[in-house]
Amino acid sequence: MIYDITRDLSEETIVYPGDVRPGFHEIDNGQYRVTEMTLGSHTGTHIDAPSHYIRGGLTVDEIPFDLLIGPARVLDCSDAGGVIEPDHIAGCLGGTRTILIKTLFSGRREFDPGYPSLSLDAAEAIVDAGITCIGTDAPSIEPFNGDGSIHRLLLGSGVIILELLDLSAVPPDDYLMTALPMRLKGADGSPVRVILSDIGEEP
Repeated sequence: MIYDITRDLSEETIVYPGDVRPGFHEIDNGQYRVTEMTLGSHTGTHIDAPSHYIRGGLTVDEIPFDLLIGPARVLDCSDAGGVIEPDHIAGCLGGTRTILIKTLFSGRREFDPGYPSLSLDAAEAIVDAGITCIGTDAPSIEPFNGDGSIHRLLLGSGVIILELLDLSAVPPDDYLMTALPMRLKGADGSPVRVILSDIGEEP
């Protein structure tokens, strides 16, 4: 089974307040069509490179592929409410380097400032467990009123972040993940296409 856990990128895409709203303008010159696009580096399903918060951190084109391709574990934390604490992920972090968190935001199509996010203690547990990539189906890994401390802890510890995934149809299990951002030189993030496949199946 193969799951595309990337949200559609369109003018209806969920936009974090203050981010660039996507725009698409089709240009027809009579022989062919092209589309002029307005996007932010964190539009839609996207990746946060360390340089998003860490001065001198890796940019999106510098992230090693082995952090973005390989085993991944989907955790169902939809019963955690608005804050994911260490006990919600306890016992689930061993034997993998990538975790993808399914929350009660899964499948929603409008921004809600009460979206689920990690507590600082949960972020510390993730770093201590040696996780190198974390994803969420919420608009951000950090609370809406957060001060950036969770991003700084994760990104500063070498943990790559994927946000606004679509895990609504994905059962909790272990998978193979491929997450490929655009090769944007020097960028702090990028829209990303993320695919999960069953262990032993080519993505």
